[in-house]
Amino acid sequence: MILHRMGYYNYQRGLIYHHLNQEGGWNIHLNNCRSFILRSIDSLKPKIVTVLGSGWLLDLPLKELADRVSAINLVDIVHPPEVKNQAGMIKNVILKEEDVTGGLISEVWQKAGHRTFLNKLRTLDGINIPVYQPEYDPGLIISLNIFTQLEVLPVELLRKKAAVSEENFLGFRKEIQKNHIAFLKKHKFVLITDISEVVTDSSGSVNEIMSVLIDLPDGSRNEDWTWHFDLRSSDYYRKKSVFRVAAILYDNESGEDQKNLL
Repeated sequence: MILHRMGYYNYQRGLIYHHLNQEGGWNIHLNNCRSFILRSIDSLKPKIVTVLGSGWLLDLPLKELADRVSAINLVDIVHPPEVKNQAGMIKNVILKEEDVTGGLISEVWQKAGHRTFLNKLRTLDGINIPVYQPEYDPGLIISLNIFTQLEVLPVELLRKKAAVSEENFLGFRKEIQKNHIAFLKKHKFVLITDISEVVTDSSGSVNEIMSVLIDLPDGSRNEDWTWHFDLRSSDYYRKKSVFRVAAILYDNESGEDQKNLL
């Protein structure tokens, strides 16, 4: 019920419809994601892999991963039926439906979901931002195009239910990102995320909107590329909108410079 009211099902469906509407415009980004993941797996050779934000599996080379590791945990707030069917055909894939914010969804709903125009929240400081704690060995963690998305629907709800400053929202978003990184750094991990949206309007004016609000850790391998997220709509409105993407492989046990691993 909470997921429906906060728009998670519509948000998930919207992503796949947007991908199909782009008619191949995402291919370079998706291929880069898959390549970076496979090279990371081949370098570290983990037995267990946990994917946070598995979504529609567009950016995840699931079959190739399954051939390389003993177990794959696919974690998302809800798995589409099509993904359940696909994963069900691979014996070492385990589906887990969990809130990878550690419970922020229910926390935000409890604190703000039933508020009205007359009793809006006056601060976000009373909202506890937990750290995700899986009750299993996650092995190598892959945070896959979810880092900046963890905040989207909670913040969307809070903008309707809270009368607070942009500074308060900024601090709230930063804390969500800090907690996700704090969790990841307890393990070896791959992080793939958009870091900003770069918008060029019809006059040639460029505006960069940062989506990552904190410093990301340096990895043993760091790559970046451009994701043409909305190419068709950009052409229609005579402006260009792309995402800058960062990919990081982090080995927390080494502490050494391993930039030639891959």
